Amino acid sequence: MLHVCTGLAISTTAGCNSTGTVTRPVAPSLISEEKALALPPPGGPGIVGVVERPRANGVEQVISLATTARVSGQNYLRVEFFGPAVSRGQSAPFRSIHERIILREAAEAIPGVNLVRRSTYLQNSYGPFAYAAGRSTLGDTCLYAWQQIRAGTASDGIGRNFGMIQVRWRLCDSYASEEQLLSAVYNYTITGTFEGKAWNPFGEPRPADPRIGETGQPIYPVANAAPENLSIGYAGGVDLRPITISVRRTAPVPVKPALAKPTADRPVEGPRVPLPTSLPTGADKAAAAPQASNASALVVKVPSPRSISAPPQ
Repeated sequence: MLHVCTGLAISTTAGCNSTGTVTRPVAPSLISEEKALALPPPGGPGIVGVVERPRANGVEQVISLATTARVSGQNYLRVEFFGPAVSRGQSAPFRSIHERIILREAAEAIPGVNLVRRSTYLQNSYGPFAYAAGRSTLGDTCLYAWQQIRAGTASDGIGRNFGMIQVRWRLCDSYASEEQLLSAVYNYTITGTFEGKAWNPFGEPRPADPRIGETGQPIYPVANAAPENLSIGYAGGVDLRPITISVRRTAPVPVKPALAKPTADRPVEGPRVPLPTSLPTGADKAAAAPQASNASALVVKVPSPRSISAPPQ
């Protein structure tokens, strides 16, 4: 049978060498959030889903994030690991960041929004990064950030620190400001890395502080703080905390004016009573005076409540 296979045409020789194992082609797949190689900061934006694409020299993940903006498109955090041959599929070439290409990426990720490249130098825990931002016609704030994580130089001059991570952020929000969106780029966490020191993309760890263990080198709880600027002291049990005094405002109490003291030439004036237009005459006084003789003769009869309409008896 082996002799038959060797005598077949060239087009059939590949079938004789095949093992016949059924395999699944390399394609993007949906994975769980726990397997994400990068995580947004605590508090959001939340992860909606993670799509992973294996490559021959690494892996790419698109981590979809919650979106509240009215701009078309999905927020995401995309990470690409470039390193040794670790998987099947097509290899992705190492790419460096070019200004024109990255701005084209931003325009494709957030269409219809005029993004302006920010020229301020920024740096997070993984190194420098840059971004472009703008506002849509509907009032959404949008941001597109990019970062390349790679050790600057080899540690000892031989094959080390060859790995590289490319990071892309696409964020649009109807309520957040540009600074709030930028805080996500500062506080995200990369959870994946390469096995082996030769492909470490983060470089060598920083050496320990040379002051450790040395005499005459005090180390304070605040980093890089001068002793004269530290509020550290002991006052022998005296409470040095600032005293807070609360002032309560009340309505003013009206004060009555004091009466002037009478003097010999200035008596105290009382309230003025208006005088009548005409003084009463003697006849008016007599009519107004009560008649004592007739007061006892006048008797007022009150009718009974049950017979109000009846004339008094």
